[in-house]
Amino acid sequence: MVKNNEKLAKSIVDAVGGRENIDSATNCMTRVRMNIKDRSKIDEEALKNTEGVMGVNDADTYQVIVGPGTAKKVTDLLFEKHNIPSSSDGSNNWQDNKQAIKDQQSQGKFKQGIATIANIFIPMIPAIIAAGIFQGFSSLLGQMIADGAVAGTFWEGTRITFALIGNSFLGYFAIFTGVNAAKRFGATEALGGMIGAMSIAAPLIDLSTLVGLYDVDQPLNSILTTGKGGIVGVIFGVFILAKIEKYVRKSVPDVLDLIVTPVITLLVTVLLMAFIVMPVSGFLSDWLVTGLGYIIGSENMFVSVLSGYILAAAFLPMVLLGLHHGLIPIYAIQLEALGGVSLFPVLAMAGAGQVGASIAIYLVAKKVGNKRLKQIIAGALPAGILGIGEPLIYGVTLPLGKPFITAGLGAGFGGAYVMLMGVMANAWGPSGWVALPLMQPGKMMHYAIGILISYIGGFIITRIFIKDEDVLNV
Repeated sequence: MVKNNEKLAKSIVDAVGGRENIDSATNCMTRVRMNIKDRSKIDEEALKNTEGVMGVNDADTYQVIVGPGTAKKVTDLLFEKHNIPSSSDGSNNWQDNKQAIKDQQSQGKFKQGIATIANIFIPMIPAIIAAGIFQGFSSLLGQMIADGAVAGTFWEGTRITFALIGNSFLGYFAIFTGVNAAKRFGATEALGGMIGAMSIAAPLIDLSTLVGLYDVDQPLNSILTTGKGGIVGVIFGVFILAKIEKYVRKSVPDVLDLIVTPVITLLVTVLLMAFIVMPVSGFLSDWLVTGLGYIIGSENMFVSVLSGYILAAAFLPMVLLGLHHGLIPIYAIQLEALGGVSLFPVLAMAGAGQVGASIAIYLVAKKVGNKRLKQIIAGALPAGILGIGEPLIYGVTLPLGKPFITAGLGAGFGGAYVMLMGVMANAWGPSGWVALPLMQPGKMMHYAIGILISYIGGFIITRIFIKDEDVLNV
């Protein structure tokens, strides 16, 4: 397997124009992401035909889809064997490349902002998934112990251990976010972590009480309290930290830099953070959660069903436009404010709709004798069932066009059901069946039913609209 990954890494490097054409690289769960100097040098046809490559996406960064696990291993090989810098360690010269600057400017400020925020959270996804799973099983065991289904020191110890692992990340989410945000904005990482820690530290309540911003009777309604503004506040705070740190460092003599720069930077940033950033971002977060509550958590059955359908049906087009990363802060806000994420299970139905649509296409391909398409679908279906949708999207439904739309329309029914049943997750990550352990106790069955509904919906709608001639010569 190691040799296969080495071969895959070398093939990717060769196909994108060689080592000298790659400015830097990083990865997410399923993709190797590269900052390419000259995209005209990419042999995309060769790349798509490379064994192990499930698809490519020419977005803000050039993305090669290789699947979970493989993405991290291949990216590590790019660092180790091909001496390609990591785009998250500040060592790349992306801004020094004229073509890269031109490409980046053409993305637009909005898309750049989404990409920046996404890159703060992407390195944390493995921890988010693991913490969510352990937190979920801890809650499930706690419920079983309370109901008398299991008893004894072993089960109580297991519950506590699982809670320890889950809380070790989720309880300090703000600190991890501060560190990663500092990496992205060019600040000292430890200082970024301190800003995150300050936002959840107990002395903040003392400060808030002293200046009359703390509501003793209703702490959550306080203008300033621990966690106010959540993850959004931490990101804004670290952004300010980076600006102040750079300014101070330029202004003080080198001999005093080590002492003066962090002290002044933290003092100014913390005052701005406590009295401006946290209250303002807290207001925005509360407004967002309230707004989502009217749409996502509505007690009106019609609103709940309609919003679930639209969100699931529209998710994959958002993925193609690169807008899906903008949802990550919303996941984080929900997790902090509600103790769970209701948006993720709904959007996870989109991949299940692709599975149902692909099964329908497989049957038509079998009928018309398109062996090539049958092989593609047979190879991509297991990954799709497990929640890795790219092979089906880029290899089957998107090239055909019409099924990409019908798959989303079918997925909407699953999204409507999941929303109606109030399914919530302890974290977010891959979709499909591998996300089942992320769901909160009592909601796993409804999530599973939602997947099956999306399979059936995607299959039926695609089968109705797909014609033999659509599949015959693909």
